[in-house]
Amino acid sequence: MTTPLESYYLNKPEPYRSCLLALKDIILLSNPDIVHERKFQIPFFTYKGKKLGYLWLDRKKVKIGFCLDKSLQEAVGGIKPKDVYESMQIDPNADIPIELIFQKLRYYTTRIDNV
Repeated sequence: MTTPLESYYLNKPEPYRSCLLALKDIILLSNPDIVHERKFQIPFFTYKGKKLGYLWLDRKKVKIGFCLDKSLQEAVGGIKPKDVYESMQIDPNADIPIELIFQKLRYYTTRIDNV
């Protein structure tokens, strides 16, 4: 029996399934402390308990998103910070920009480490 998280990937048609699975492996291989879970009905990744990023198939567009958790930001002028998201679209029929993804993951994990 598959978990809801596994089902997310397995229910996608090719080439999206393969692309999403490759992205998942790239993210998890980048740092052993990254945790893979299902949140908001999509694959989500956390690092040291903080939001890190997600994978999403949106109308036949594969997206990888990165998150700067609101707990890492200072409240300015009494305004509560919100999570800041950045996303990039991945072409499932082209080479995955692995170095760019590693660079983004290093940036966001370093931000978490420096808190």
